[in-house]
Amino acid sequence: HTLKGSVSNFGAQQATQAAYRLETMGRQGQLQHSDSAFEDLVTRFENWFNRREFDAIMADMTDDCVFEHIGAEGHSFGRHEGQDAVRAVWHGLEAVFPGYKFEVEDVFAAGERGTCRWKVRWTQPDGSPASLRGVDIFTFRDGKIAEKITYTA
Repeated sequence: HTLKGSVSNFGAQQATQAAYRLETMGRQGQLQHSDSAFEDLVTRFENWFNRREFDAIMADMTDDCVFEHIGAEGHSFGRHEGQDAVRAVWHGLEAVFPGYKFEVEDVFAAGERGTCRWKVRWTQPDGSPASLRGVDIFTFRDGKIAEKITYTA
């Protein structure tokens, strides 16, 4: 009920429907069917970055969420814990990747874990295009994202 109510506040009908599916599965003890619902959650979560829907992104994360970025030395965003710290990272993405757009390439979930393979494209200060590929590893709890660990190359 909490998840569904949180996402419905943003007028996100698809998110509300996915949250309802997860809640219903949990109440009925049918979480063996939750993989597709978690795949929907991850896909929606990743796509919200393109619309800069930070409130919706954070509504899909637990209060004690963790984001950790593991990249090349000197290019990692580090580890951030809690809603405020993680939200600050999301707000800072535009400064690092001006005009960024994420492209989801593949998503799968199994139980309380999931992954997303993606590419981000942006325009560098000199006007030239740039891109970066990455993989997110998710841990789910109570129908939300509790942890997102990002690896980039």
